[in-house]
Amino acid sequence: MTEVAAEGAATAPAGNEGPLVFEQPLNERMRAYLRIDFLYNQGLFHAHSSSQWGSRAAIASLLDILAIITRSDIRADALKELERQIAVYTEFQRRPNIDVDRLQALVANLTRLRTELLGADSSWLQPLRDSNFLAAIRHRSTIPGGTCDFDLPDLSFWLAQPTEMREHALAEWLALLRPLCDSIAELLWLTRQGGRARSEMASNGVFHITFDRGQPVQLLRVAVPAELGVFPEISGSHYRASVRFVSWQGLNERARQVESDVPFDLICCS
Repeated sequence: MTEVAAEGAATAPAGNEGPLVFEQPLNERMRAYLRIDFLYNQGLFHAHSSSQWGSRAAIASLLDILAIITRSDIRADALKELERQIAVYTEFQRRPNIDVDRLQALVANLTRLRTELLGADSSWLQPLRDSNFLAAIRHRSTIPGGTCDFDLPDLSFWLAQPTEMREHALAEWLALLRPLCDSIAELLWLTRQGGRARSEMASNGVFHITFDRGQPVQLLRVAVPAELGVFPEISGSHYRASVRFVSWQGLNERARQVESDVPFDLICCS
């Protein structure tokens, strides 16, 4: 069984109250979902920047999303998962002691997302694929510094246009991705909400866990008190995982293995 390399990322920056939360995807679908969600939010942030650098960053995020979703049929996968979640939560409505109004609102939102994603037919990405402007940027982006002004004078010209024009173009491009990205965001939220935190102790900074094979885990979340100055390096598959805590040594030294016991919360999301 191939184990995925650690790719966990903190979801709460140091300085915020509460623990730092690190996430590790345990299957390829979850890895793709987390990357797309990250890139889409990054693209939305930069798309509203009035600077030329912001517009550059927004295009880079958009092209990275396009590269991910053209490698596999993420849309079909998301539709299938939306259908499954709708069936699961519709069945929950028949159970006693359920907040029916809240559950109906959730099902209605999932149904809306499914309808919007179904409306994006097989040619939904064609305007992005057919754009010679984006194709030239994508081609030059494989070269370090390949999108400099002298490499792409058309990009340089576009960046010199009024902010409103650039924001409008970026909004149109990102709108094509919105049905998929909104669906993925909702599916990630449901996955995270389905996990239950439990307190654990990493003996000498190391913790191993074996998951129930009857209910494979998709996403592992590790919450550690920020004041400890440590972070986890996580590796694993959907059947087992290892968490190794290391201490931050600054920018000029490698992080070091923690030799003391580390308390943390473990959240397994199926």
